[in-house]
Amino acid sequence: MELVLLGTGAADGWPNPFCTCASCMLAAARGDIRGQTSALVDDVLLLDCGPEAPRAAVRSGRTLAGVRHVLLTHAHPDHVGPAALLFRSWAGRTEPLDVLGPPEALDLCRDWVGPDDPVRFVPVAAGDTVTLGGYLVRVLAATHWAVREGDAVLYDLAGPDGRRLLWATDTGPLSGAALARVRGAAYDAVFLEETFGTKTDHGGDHHDLTSFPRTLAALREAGAVTDGTDVVAVHLGHHNPPLPELAERLSHWGARVLDDGAVVSIGGDSIVALPLRPAGASRTLVLGGARAGKSTYAERLLAAESRVLYLATGGTDGGDADWAVRVAAHRARRPEGWHTVETADAAVALRSARDPVLFDCVGTWLAGRLDHHDAWRSGDFGAVDADVEDLLSAWRSASVRVVAVSNEVGSGVVPATASGRRFRDLLGRVNASLAAESESVVLVSAGLPVTLR
Repeated sequence: MELVLLGTGAADGWPNPFCTCASCMLAAARGDIRGQTSALVDDVLLLDCGPEAPRAAVRSGRTLAGVRHVLLTHAHPDHVGPAALLFRSWAGRTEPLDVLGPPEALDLCRDWVGPDDPVRFVPVAAGDTVTLGGYLVRVLAATHWAVREGDAVLYDLAGPDGRRLLWATDTGPLSGAALARVRGAAYDAVFLEETFGTKTDHGGDHHDLTSFPRTLAALREAGAVTDGTDVVAVHLGHHNPPLPELAERLSHWGARVLDDGAVVSIGGDSIVALPLRPAGASRTLVLGGARAGKSTYAERLLAAESRVLYLATGGTDGGDADWAVRVAAHRARRPEGWHTVETADAAVALRSARDPVLFDCVGTWLAGRLDHHDAWRSGDFGAVDADVEDLLSAWRSASVRVVAVSNEVGSGVVPATASGRRFRDLLGRVNASLAAESESVVLVSAGLPVTLR
């Protein structure tokens, strides 16, 4: 199957033509203009047909004369542009056309078809299976609605060549029923909506950059997404960060963003290379100052993993109420399925891990080792040095993907005390040693990642 992305934007596109936010202004300056999400498959099947889709096809160098099937997901106006049916009749098309969709979406189209037009309306609901020419269409439930609950659907489409894709727009996190229907699907491609970016205070019937990777993890757990699945984020709105930052975030989850007009060969070689999603053993060190966003960034890197070992080295620190609040906030934002182990034996945990590991953080681990060996009172740091070497050995030999967080201590003022200077120097050396043994090193400042390696 060949798929042309006629649009990749949300209902208002990206940029929103009335908006002057940084995301919209940067997109406009780059000339990155995204229309409403729609796709043309093999020049014969349209996935959604909003008002911008017909003209987008022409701009992409395609004709819609060969379209025989239109699949509408729901009745929102960016997905249903019924005037296209009138344009088709004006061109004198006499070939049969199937229009599938929920009844509410089809009702918007009926008045745009003449009595002699060869258009067949096929109402569908979640759970249906329909054959169209050489295509097998399975209808799935969307977590979305236009007029009533349950009136939005997703499409599982298998082509004549046996290739299979999931068209998942618009929807929030998939229901258990939808995940059950796609279990073991091993899609060649998944087009998954990601509307709201960093905005999380919305209704939940769309994805954002927190829920998108969790849905991706659920699809991987169900066997619907595999290492060979091309995952493309669509229905993108201006609450997303600028495109380079968005692309960087998606790449860590094995997903990508494509331009309007991009051609995707389903199950074959795409025009744009797939992102590299780390597989097997890999090591990433994330550095940053206080409140720089380093822990949040590190959590993002593993957000699309269904199981993660969260190696927490800070504990609750006795009766320190402020520290306890910070620890509770970290725990609350960890996805379901992540297993937290609070331990100072980081090397042992790294060696025994079977799932990806998030080690947060090296600084609290080092402080704990210093206290454990009473190094400040005795002045003997030999045992601490041995623990550091043991940690580095475990880091080198890790058999799973590991991400470690540490404080960047070399950019601040010189500590006023001898012990502070000693800790800064020791942690700086530990950071440098870990960085030397890491495939990826990132410095986070003001919430923005800067790749060092």
